[in-house]
Amino acid sequence: MSHDEKAADMVRVLVETIGPNFSVELWTGVRIGRADGGVALKIAGPDVLRRLILRPNIGTIAELWAEGRVDVTGGSLFDLVERGSTGKLKAKLRDLPRWRLLKGLPAVLMGRGGTVATAGLAGRNADIAGSDKTAISHHYDVSNAFYRLFLDSRMVYSCGYFTDWANDIDTAQRDKLDHICRKLRLAPGETFLDIGCGWGALLIHAARNYGVTATGVSLSEAQTELARERIRAEGLEDRITIQVTPYQELEGRFDKIASVGMFEHVGIANHPAYFAAVRRLLKPGGIYLHHAITRRMKKSKSAFARKSAEHRALVKYIFPGGELDHIGMTLGNLEAHGFEVHDVENLREHYGRTCRLWAERLGARMDEATAEVGAPRARLWLLYLTGCALAFERGTVQINQTVATPRKRGPSGLPPTRADLYQ
Repeated sequence: MSHDEKAADMVRVLVETIGPNFSVELWTGVRIGRADGGVALKIAGPDVLRRLILRPNIGTIAELWAEGRVDVTGGSLFDLVERGSTGKLKAKLRDLPRWRLLKGLPAVLMGRGGTVATAGLAGRNADIAGSDKTAISHHYDVSNAFYRLFLDSRMVYSCGYFTDWANDIDTAQRDKLDHICRKLRLAPGETFLDIGCGWGALLIHAARNYGVTATGVSLSEAQTELARERIRAEGLEDRITIQVTPYQELEGRFDKIASVGMFEHVGIANHPAYFAAVRRLLKPGGIYLHHAITRRMKKSKSAFARKSAEHRALVKYIFPGGELDHIGMTLGNLEAHGFEVHDVENLREHYGRTCRLWAERLGARMDEATAEVGAPRARLWLLYLTGCALAFERGTVQINQTVATPRKRGPSGLPPTRADLYQ
């Protein structure tokens, strides 16, 4: 057999043993496995097998997907995952005919590698904890037009809030903005700070509907430029300002502060400085809302600190410098820096639904996305959004909204119940 035929035979053995509920389409056009004409995993060449054997991790899969060396036909990535193998994979792998596979291995390893198209997609200093302006630009300055393809009309790039699971993304994001403003108990004349303000949706909502004077801080030039355009269009230039500067350099004090989807970029080593800055910026009697993704705590701190292959791929291509804490660490840091924690709300399922809608919307406009940012980056973002949706749906990661006030003797100033938030 030729090199290609031996590689195809190895794939056939794997598919027949594992038995996925989808078919696999080889570079020869032959389909292996289920013959119902439905969703299929398409493999572009024998180099795919070679690269997976030499470097069998999630990073290789991400690169192969971004380069188009593996693809899905007849459905979406969600369809492929939902039709995965039934039964225990480890048990099936034990049944693999190893001798047959080993016979074809030399031919596969001696084959030629494919063209790597992802080299320019990795963030600079991706493994450094904590994101600087360069790292933030890597993710958020991709293209405003690109993000418009899958975000809601307000361009809110954080977890929506679904008062009904059937709501569309625009409704969920409007309700999320209002949920935050109500939790902060915003009132006319108050000063409000949004740390990591993105395209300005929360600032605009708070100023227009709650009468506050709002300040945003960001490290993204592209986001800030569009946010300022949107603020001018709303006639709110006298009520909203945005500073492109690190949060550590902010001056003044504010009645209310929110951080929504920004904390993941801070880096665990920088948490003490972050919470100290928030405490310095918040007035006595103020309220801070902390909205951030978290990981589950492990049995030990050392186990929690270990970086998974998925994390390494994420910080390499998507969020350079990003790190997630666990909710216990969040609460401990808040208390250590002079806050009293009042409420924690887990929105995991809300973010699962949000990411699924984003992925579906991006998938439906992949031609436009490719024209805007190129096929590798567009495909990488589709994989990222799909992976995030599945992670939140399965409970691999969490997201929490935590409300805290500066610690003091006596009443906190919050009402006796939270009934008004959920009417």
